[in-house]
Amino acid sequence: MLVIGIDPGTATTGYGLVREREADSALDCVAYGVIVTPAGQALPKRLQTIYRELRGIIDLYRPDTGAVEKLFFQKNVTTAMSVGQGRGVAMLALAEGGLEVGEYSPREVKLAVAGYGNADKRQMQEMVRVLLELDSVPKPDDAADALAVAICHLHSIKLTRLDWK
Repeated sequence: MLVIGIDPGTATTGYGLVREREADSALDCVAYGVIVTPAGQALPKRLQTIYRELRGIIDLYRPDTGAVEKLFFQKNVTTAMSVGQGRGVAMLALAEGGLEVGEYSPREVKLAVAGYGNADKRQMQEMVRVLLELDSVPKPDDAADALAVAICHLHSIKLTRLDWK
């Protein structure tokens, strides 16, 4: 199963694709990166760029499902609203690509990947590296976070399957 994870934002949106091998249930990193929009660009154009780039990635890799990190409320309401708009565009791109969409809070992602809901960024990045058997921590941080969202979604799918058996 191939999963795309998305760490939404309007300035930088991270994406990561993770495949679970059927033979041994190990995880493989297929691709990761970020979509960066210019700081001075109008918000509608930034959102359009995010949508188009994500649709291109979905069309290229054809994931089976996708997941987006839930909005973590920040003290800056303007920033939170902007990130929320980026999140909405990401969810639209996944839905338009015909994918079911999982949503996970930062705490849920940390629990699934590091086994600890208060894991710090360094711990999370190292666990992503270990779980995907990478030589180094994925950069930039938004891409590593997106890979973590994809890993969380794969774990969640497995647990859901166990609940039905």
